[in-house]
Amino acid sequence: MHVRSSVFTYILLPLFLFFLVPYEGMAKRRKPDLYDKPELADSILSKVISSASSYEKIVEDYKADLYIKGKMNMLKRNHLIKFVPSMFKLQKNVKEYIIESVNSIHYTSPHIYDIKVRAVSGTIPRYKGVPSEMLEYFNMNIYSSTLLGDKLLSPLAKNGRKHYRYLLDSLVSTPDDGMCYKVQIIPRVKSDQLVESGYILISDSLWTVKEIYLEGKVEFVRFKLKVSMGQEGKETFLPKRFDLDVMFRFIGNKLDASYTALLDYNEITLSDAANPRFRKHNSKYNMTESFTLKCDSSTLFSDSVLFSILRPEPLATHEEQIYRDYIARQDTLVRNFQPKKRSQVFFGQLGDVLLSSHTVDFSRFGSVRSSPLINPLLLSYSPSNGFSYRQEFKYNRLFRNDRLLRVVPKIGYNFTRKEFYWSVNSDFYYWPQKRASLHVAFGNGNRIYSSDVLDDIKSTPDSIFDFDKIKLEYFKDLYFYFSHDIEVFNGFNIGVGFTAHRRTPVNKPVLIPKAPVLEGQGEEVMDKIKDAYISFAPHIRLSWTPGLYYYMSGKRKINLRSNYPTFIVDWERGIHGVFNSTGEYERWEVDMQHQIRLGLMRSIYYRAGLGMFTNQKETYFVDFTNFTRNNLPIGWNDDIGGVFQLLDGRWYNSSDRYLRGHITFESPFLILPHLMKYTGLIRNERLYLNVLVVPHLTPYIELGYGIGTHIFDLGVFVNNVNGRFSKVGCKFTFELFTK
Repeated sequence: MHVRSSVFTYILLPLFLFFLVPYEGMAKRRKPDLYDKPELADSILSKVISSASSYEKIVEDYKADLYIKGKMNMLKRNHLIKFVPSMFKLQKNVKEYIIESVNSIHYTSPHIYDIKVRAVSGTIPRYKGVPSEMLEYFNMNIYSSTLLGDKLLSPLAKNGRKHYRYLLDSLVSTPDDGMCYKVQIIPRVKSDQLVESGYILISDSLWTVKEIYLEGKVEFVRFKLKVSMGQEGKETFLPKRFDLDVMFRFIGNKLDASYTALLDYNEITLSDAANPRFRKHNSKYNMTESFTLKCDSSTLFSDSVLFSILRPEPLATHEEQIYRDYIARQDTLVRNFQPKKRSQVFFGQLGDVLLSSHTVDFSRFGSVRSSPLINPLLLSYSPSNGFSYRQEFKYNRLFRNDRLLRVVPKIGYNFTRKEFYWSVNSDFYYWPQKRASLHVAFGNGNRIYSSDVLDDIKSTPDSIFDFDKIKLEYFKDLYFYFSHDIEVFNGFNIGVGFTAHRRTPVNKPVLIPKAPVLEGQGEEVMDKIKDAYISFAPHIRLSWTPGLYYYMSGKRKINLRSNYPTFIVDWERGIHGVFNSTGEYERWEVDMQHQIRLGLMRSIYYRAGLGMFTNQKETYFVDFTNFTRNNLPIGWNDDIGGVFQLLDGRWYNSSDRYLRGHITFESPFLILPHLMKYTGLIRNERLYLNVLVVPHLTPYIELGYGIGTHIFDLGVFVNNVNGRFSKVGCKFTFELFTK
């Protein structure tokens, strides 16, 4: 009996189980067959992709509680970490940190999220909630064609097959949804615009996504994200849980972090095609209900005992230890506090000013923000301006009834022309509901070129002076600008004010007579040469953007976007004699510009304009508002391509009329990904066409191609002058942490 039992146990029972329960073994044997049939995965994905466009907008509105917990581990750090704007303040000899927040979230289709922080807890000093860069991972509509805003092209996008391959990995049986398909995601090319790897778990009942796992890279962050969807009812179309691991690497700095986000839905409203949401608004362009979440911010607290009541799941043992270590450090700091020496305080503050970004909040006087004074990332180069460096400071103060004062001083230096620039721009929004504001700006503008002064002097008959030795073509410009602007009705603005200029010669003119001068000779010429040329001109500016969407933030009107172009008419009249001004003129400019988003991170921008000076009398300086040279170009979005990169600066002021046009097409995967494989850092590519018509340039044409990355932007341009190719140049700017 003992022998028979042993034979059954060790021989017959395994054979019996092998033939009776073959599922695991057969699944492993079938798995290679699934890889050999990518058309099966394409068939499944085609059903999901066809449903994704409707599932993307099936949820019209929801309100939920969002709990976020994050753990950070600083593995390696150096002083360069101070250049990262969104980095929290690190503590000496502390590697591990923990943060928690409870938030109220209001979502409105499409892609409008309003989040209010209700409670926070953590070991980071002055922690006020998860930064916006991390919230993008938790504000995700997985059925959208792009993810993380417009940073990644989704595998479920309509044209996803152009960029991804799909392989059926396995069949998974779940108690709630029956059979689910697990489909692997494989990018066709290596690019930061694509997910590097991942999988999608698909239900075969409604062809909905039950779970999605993505790995990729965004700028200096490598991430692993798993999104678990709701299990029943309306929550089936919404995420229920996010598990995120991020690895931040920046020039020797290493930070690993893991986040957990849980959503508890209070209200979910599915869309009704017969009753679009905008009909519920008093105005179809008023999106206030979508952007406004009624949540009392005064309830924000950070008490650990009260926070434990809101925490939906308990902390792990290691997480509790991080809190205990933090409390112990705080007690130690209080007991061992010793004031620093004055020299240590001074040099420490000096180092912070030079190397760190700063935001200083004054409870009664507003806030000041500045980037580091020593920052190579603020250096830029363009063909027409050469190398330049810029720096700006921002002061903001919010008054009662949402009135806002903003002051922005700017400084910059052009190394090629050896010119220093400075300006101060200030706005006071005294009636925020109507966007009514007072705008004041002053500074030194571009060194303006004008040959008209010398031409007028040379026209003096029988002059006794040698004009070939007079350097009177370039002038310094000190300007003052004032304007009162108000939005008369939605999208239509009127600005009324005045502009004043004081222009002085860069080189002091020296008059050398051809022969001995008699008394009274040359007075006519001397009268025309002035120490300063002053102008004073009232102006009116009309701007209209039809169909402008907006929302109200308290009493402040925030404009969003429009499907139509913006039209601008600008008129200015120079008046002789006011503040010793010389000359008279009228300036007319008309401008139209529009950006059309084509989806999937593609867009077209076009701009057209014309301008002219009329009724000129002793007007030596032709200085347009829309057609002007930027003395400190600022990168990829410098007028969204509506500028001339190779045009000599003298042409901006050499004619009293112009006609211009610009077209820019922006798209990822335009040229380079098809030519080489080492182009993963490229975010977008651009094609430029710029055309200008002025006297003696009929026409001037610029063609350009540019690439944009999260580190730098580069553009290459070639121009054609009167039918002949003349010059090739490039534009380069650092864009690190600016996008």
